[in-house]
Amino acid sequence: MALRTLFSKKAFTTASGFRPIAAGDRCFLRQARGLTVAALPDLAYDYGALEPAISGEIMRLHHQKHHQAYVTNYNNALEQLETAVAKGDASAVVRLQSAIKFNGGGHINHSIFWKNLKPVNEGGGEPPHSTLGWAIDTDFCSLEALVQKMNAEGAALQGSGWVWLALDKGSKKLSVETTSNQDPLVTKGANLVPLLGIDVWEHAYYLQYKNVRPDYLKNIWKVVLHAASLSVPTGEESTIRIVSLQGTETFLLPTCNELKNRQSL
Repeated sequence: MALRTLFSKKAFTTASGFRPIAAGDRCFLRQARGLTVAALPDLAYDYGALEPAISGEIMRLHHQKHHQAYVTNYNNALEQLETAVAKGDASAVVRLQSAIKFNGGGHINHSIFWKNLKPVNEGGGEPPHSTLGWAIDTDFCSLEALVQKMNAEGAALQGSGWVWLALDKGSKKLSVETTSNQDPLVTKGANLVPLLGIDVWEHAYYLQYKNVRPDYLKNIWKVVLHAASLSVPTGEESTIRIVSLQGTETFLLPTCNELKNRQSL
């Protein structure tokens, strides 16, 4: 469900520095003028590949227009920030923070969102199993209950924003979170790692679903990539590795035995 997830037996690690999200992607951060700027990622599938759940027209506009606008505006704000810092213009530095947060958040959130989706014939919509499946059953009782909770909270979110399946890297527990506008999940807590993010801005669904956000939320699960459903032997320590815009981070998940013990409490 994350940008790129897999299981291994390695302990928690963080790869410093900025690097591509995945080999072959052009979604990477490059160094320019001493500041880190963003580039629009390529998608791993055609715009029409998620139909009928999400129309090709929506995907094209969402990616080429909306996400590109966040990238462009973020980079422009960084350039203006560099100028303001060079001039010692404190008021301009403060003024630019909201543009950097909004557009930078939009870039981060959408980069996660594209990786969370997959055509049906390539595994989209298949339920998770192994450790992630156990964790969902433990913390939400079932995948169906998780879907219902995320859909309800996404539908109830006023205005625009995101609904997230989050992993608390401290407690190793899953939770459902919402953020407003383009706030990334980290604004809800430094320990929270996004495993799945669903965009509930109208630009993500209005051309197809009009103002019926619940129908969009119901159908998007047909193309959600449960990428963390790789097999892990029962009882062995497992990790989930998330390749994000900040680098590669690996987080310990509970073992199946730990999850069974948690269920019995």
